[in-house]
Amino acid sequence: MGSRRGGRVATAALKGFLCFWLPMIAALLAGLWRALRTGQADPWDWSMPVALLIVLAGLSLARRSWLVLAWGAIGAAVPPLLFCTIAADRLPLVSAAFGLVLVALLAAFAGAWLRRPPVRAARPVAVLMMAAAALLLWRGPAQPLASVADRPRLAVLTGLPLFWAEPGQGGTAPHDAPIVTVLRTRFTVEPLDDPIDLPRSGADRLLLAQPRPMTPAQRVAIDAWVRRGGTALVLADPLLRWPSDLPLGDRRRAPSATWLAPLLAHWGFSPGQFQPAEVRHFTAEDQLLTLSAAWMADGAAMQRRRVGAGDVLLVGDADLIDDRLWLAASGDPLDPRAWSADAPACVAQWLGSATPQGRRWMRAPANVVAGLRWAILVGTGWAMLGGALLRRQFQRREVGTKSENLTGETEKIPSTHF
Repeated sequence: MGSRRGGRVATAALKGFLCFWLPMIAALLAGLWRALRTGQADPWDWSMPVALLIVLAGLSLARRSWLVLAWGAIGAAVPPLLFCTIAADRLPLVSAAFGLVLVALLAAFAGAWLRRPPVRAARPVAVLMMAAAALLLWRGPAQPLASVADRPRLAVLTGLPLFWAEPGQGGTAPHDAPIVTVLRTRFTVEPLDDPIDLPRSGADRLLLAQPRPMTPAQRVAIDAWVRRGGTALVLADPLLRWPSDLPLGDRRRAPSATWLAPLLAHWGFSPGQFQPAEVRHFTAEDQLLTLSAAWMADGAAMQRRRVGAGDVLLVGDADLIDDRLWLAASGDPLDPRAWSADAPACVAQWLGSATPQGRRWMRAPANVVAGLRWAILVGTGWAMLGGALLRRQFQRREVGTKSENLTGETEKIPSTHF
């Protein structure tokens, strides 16, 4: 009889382990797909899988105690948080971590109380919990960028296809590149053909992105505009890798190397060290840029100089604003959760505006592997501990033989002999 009872205890513990482990591992892997697609270590990427799977778990565990529901919810939320912490080598945002745990708890109790309410009023409360979880899933993550009311004028002088599609890429009609779509939410963007028109444009900010060759008079016009108080962000690429269908030598093709060396030298900039490979570069503010064949000055992507009454910021790479290097495939450029680098945020910040910050990025592949390993180990350990401590919640009362039942009854009768 003892061995049979031990078998029932082991079966209950195994059943509890599986009830805790299966939703955890499924939610972890489901959220990992979106996280690896962008490279962001954002707990909100796991919020929808956690909510759906924990609701189902709550429905199946409706007859169990509140402790079982809470144990399962926390066990599904903690592994993604641990993965984000290790993969990004920094703690996630407190709001995102708290939001994921709260979504899991709301989903667990809402699912259980919808199926088996402990009191009559619990079912409407469960509906309210579902509504609160849905509100968190909608408003909790970073929201798409919206246009601000006060947008300063930004002149853009470039040879890159930022305002027109190249032949073979949707015609030659006006077409904003994704980086321009983002900048229009913060600036009144005006393409500029001739820098001599800068004073008449009314712009106090200039984006100079791999422009075509200029005459001495045009370079003098830019220098004079800056010295009168303008701010210029210069993207000067020594080896442009921006894809183009135009043949080499076509005048419509962007310059393969910058023609701004004389102007930059006049402003006191030195080229720096050439980095031929494509690299993931983290700024001092922990923002991520994907640089390709860039100039780096003392390990920094951006240099700043005061020129007269104005400012010049130099970045030795123009490829960084190519959406292939900062936007996940088929993503919305106005949705920061679809970004794979911080290029739009950095460009807006360098030009004097701001976009929502605080994104955490996965570091080296070793961090990602370590984060996944520890997330699975901790989640499995939590499920094993829950199965062992809460095994009585998963035991089924079984009917024994007649002799076993009589023996049990005899053991319950107290002795009356002295």
